[in-house]
Amino acid sequence: MRRPRGEPGSRAPRPTEGATCAGPGESCEKAWAGRPKPLVQGHAAGSPAPNSMLRVLLSAQASSARLSGLLLLPPVQPCCLGPNKWGDHRPPGGGPHAGPVQGLQRLLEQARSPGELLRWLGQNPTKVRAHHYPVALRRLSQLLGSLPQPPPVEQATLQDLSQLIIRNCPSFDIHTIHVCLHLAALLGFPSDGPLMCALEQERRFRLPPKPPPPLPPILRGGQRLEAALSCPRFQRRPQQHLIRSLAEARPEELTPHVMVLLAQHLARHRLREPQLLEAIAHFLVVQEAQLNSKVVQKLVLPFGRLNYVPLEQQFMPCLERILAREAGVAPLATVNILMSLCQLRCLPFRALHFVFSPGFINHVSGTPHALIVRRYLSLLDTAVELELPGYRGARLPRRQQVPIFPQPLITDRARCKYSHKDIVAEGLRQLLGEEKYRQDLTVPPGYSTDFLLCVSSCGSVLPVRAQDPFLPYPPRSCPRATRDPAQRVVLMLRERWHFCRDGRVLLGSRALRERHLGLMGYQLLPLPFEELESQRGLPQLKSYLRQKLQALGLHWGPEGG
Repeated sequence: MRRPRGEPGSRAPRPTEGATCAGPGESCEKAWAGRPKPLVQGHAAGSPAPNSMLRVLLSAQASSARLSGLLLLPPVQPCCLGPNKWGDHRPPGGGPHAGPVQGLQRLLEQARSPGELLRWLGQNPTKVRAHHYPVALRRLSQLLGSLPQPPPVEQATLQDLSQLIIRNCPSFDIHTIHVCLHLAALLGFPSDGPLMCALEQERRFRLPPKPPPPLPPILRGGQRLEAALSCPRFQRRPQQHLIRSLAEARPEELTPHVMVLLAQHLARHRLREPQLLEAIAHFLVVQEAQLNSKVVQKLVLPFGRLNYVPLEQQFMPCLERILAREAGVAPLATVNILMSLCQLRCLPFRALHFVFSPGFINHVSGTPHALIVRRYLSLLDTAVELELPGYRGARLPRRQQVPIFPQPLITDRARCKYSHKDIVAEGLRQLLGEEKYRQDLTVPPGYSTDFLLCVSSCGSVLPVRAQDPFLPYPPRSCPRATRDPAQRVVLMLRERWHFCRDGRVLLGSRALRERHLGLMGYQLLPLPFEELESQRGLPQLKSYLRQKLQALGLHWGPEGG
């Protein structure tokens, strides 16, 4: 039986997709109440009349949990289960529980112009909630960005919308504020404008208060020294008064951990500070019985790297006793200590006997650090060959020897863009010709050279490829033959980072390389960084190189070969 329109049991339909907004002065209830209501069938007896049903719809409260998901995502079509007996698709919650809050959100989502958005917000103040403003901003961005020809927006409309949000943003939660900030930025509202400033101010108000900074702990003894070593200012440029306080600290304030930090800091930053180095040496002597070789290797590291022999008279005897006690316990630490002493030309014979013994070599051969240990042992064997003619103990077997430095050092690779090598190579190419020098040549037993020249007995620079650029090694077992009187001249770049921080003392590894190359018979021609940096352009550099080579009595043909 068909009921006439307006009888009890009829229902108010949901708004259609093309619904228009209310005119000026109308509320959303009037807009919904004025929609055409189709006749329906099958209402149960006692169903409320349309006006009473509308009041039920308008009085229901929408769930804020369901609406919170709409703030960051585009509006999604409600889920429905297909046509029902009313002939429409009723979404869950669209029945008797839909209220004015959800109805206003739907009207905002379906608004067809910015003016219509503003009218819905301004004419229904009692039904506007905080989450409606992100919906309005999102719909405004859709109207301005998705339509082929976006409708013109009056400046007054944007200002009125901004004022509405500014007036109501104190009631927003932090999530709504974040969404409004994001959408307002996408719409092009200026970051220093009133809308963005008001939202940002509310955002800051809702941030949790920062806890007060903790009071600095009271540091005593070694803790104070450890904190000083960890200070960024001290790491960049240590202050002299702090250096004095560290050097004059009481013995009970010094711990192995603090002294290791100090030693590593000096080695890493190339700080050749005699007071601090002497303090480390004295600590090592005093605490000898409590230190193992793994700690000692870190304490000795800066002495070899910085090419500093301490004045402490018991320094070397103390290290010899530690090596005799700990050599079989930590093989890598033992070799590291000997490497530092090798740079200082203070190798103890007893320790060399031990590390060159077959038992020690067999022991380290199966360890993960076998290659680095063999490389260090090869360097120690070279030092014995060149610097210890009185040594008669065990030596490293020839089959165990490996190149000492098969590649340029890490510091040179890391700072290659600051090196003078490229411009010096170009100067030599224009001055001598490419066939009369070799660059980055590694000579036995594994030392790299920057530039190598072959020179005849009368001082004439010879083509390198026509000569054997290597001198025999070892020099004692293969003395130079008289039928090969040619000299080998090595041009050594002395860059700024090859020196300690004071710029006057070569680092231990650099001094060791130059010392060994000289002992093998190579004639060295150092090129200090101060002289290279003073040359302005390639012509001046060529003149500088010409003077350097001629000072050695060298001569060559026309420039460039």
